[in-house]
Amino acid sequence: MNTISTTALHAKVMEGRGTIIDVRPVDAYNGWKMQNEARGGHIRGAKSLSLKWTKYLDWIEIVRSKGIMPDQQLIIYGYTASEAEKVGFYFKNAGYHKIRLYNSFIDEWATNPDLPMERLERYHQLVSAHWLKSLLSGDNPPHYDNDKFVICHAHYRNRDAYLSGHIPGAVDIDTLALEAPETWNRRSPEELQEALQQHGITADTTVLLYGKFMSPNNDDPFPGSAAGDIGAVRCAFIMMYAGVKDVRILNGGFQSWQDEGYEISYDDVPKKPVNEFGVGIPQKPELAVDIPGAKELLTSNEGELVCVRSWPEYIGEVSGYNYIEKKGRIPGAIFGNCGSDAYHMENYRNLDHTTREYHEIEAIWKDAGITPDKHLAFYCGTGWRGSEAFFNAWLMGWPRVSVFDGGWFEWSNDPDNPYETGVPGMGSD
Repeated sequence: MNTISTTALHAKVMEGRGTIIDVRPVDAYNGWKMQNEARGGHIRGAKSLSLKWTKYLDWIEIVRSKGIMPDQQLIIYGYTASEAEKVGFYFKNAGYHKIRLYNSFIDEWATNPDLPMERLERYHQLVSAHWLKSLLSGDNPPHYDNDKFVICHAHYRNRDAYLSGHIPGAVDIDTLALEAPETWNRRSPEELQEALQQHGITADTTVLLYGKFMSPNNDDPFPGSAAGDIGAVRCAFIMMYAGVKDVRILNGGFQSWQDEGYEISYDDVPKKPVNEFGVGIPQKPELAVDIPGAKELLTSNEGELVCVRSWPEYIGEVSGYNYIEKKGRIPGAIFGNCGSDAYHMENYRNLDHTTREYHEIEAIWKDAGITPDKHLAFYCGTGWRGSEAFFNAWLMGWPRVSVFDGGWFEWSNDPDNPYETGVPGMGSD
């Protein structure tokens, strides 16, 4: 396969020509310097297509979902020439023939501040398994200047998910410690303080959260028990709301740790309670929106209520949950499609459960009218999926993002609140 020079690639980037593909790990794409490169991030306009994903049988489906078609000229780069070449051969075998390799990313592109690069605004809050392993090994990983941290394996009433294998040193946290089953909203400030202190967390503790994806089944009594990966982001939102200053998510959750082949522990690690949280709760009340705030957003030109549910939920074919009876949507809410159902986030994640390329999420949102100049409150049925969409927007650095905590569950429980069913614009009820 032919190669392309830095000068020629720069010209293409400036002119918007060619499809540039970054085959490095998604964490490097987001901004982490995983090979001590001079600048973190990716070449401006590049698409993320990690070499790791070539192991999936439906690799070509990932490619097509990114709009990469055989008639496009592809420019592929990685940390090494061999990485780019391996992916290049996959493309060639799939009928792609306009392929060029760029082999000077570390030596020439990353070292030249005049060559354009991009990165996820708050990438350091979305850590890799490699970063977490470094922390556990007693090293001083980048973007960490604390002397205390707690690793939390999040789950919903499913300690077996934790006891069947977890990251060494992690304690388990049941989402019920932070949200009340009567409403599925965040618990009271007093309850949150007690729960956080019981888990050894203060406002100044760096908290690393992750979950374990266990293939949720809607026929189970509690499908959320198998969706700990989303539960981890739910805990992150509530901790941020409470006032934990440094909350981080392991990108890809337990799957990423497994994929790296790191040690797995089966110990039931005891929690180490602390005597005080350190600040009053909540420190960031603006991150949560309740019913009155949601109604204000529905009539505001300055904000939007974003429904992060599946299409069948949105049009009222299903409620999405075995404990929610009413079906439908909040009139005026923008559809922020999560994926297939209440316990999956396919439209926000890659196949290995890492967070989807943020440019793609941003483009989908902007097409729907979800833009960073507005106050956005994301919601779903009970808060988990809304929290994940919120976290994505927060990682991008969008300035006014919240979670409508009550979601469809609380809204639909009040018979005075309006609702709609059917396809919007086609005779909704």
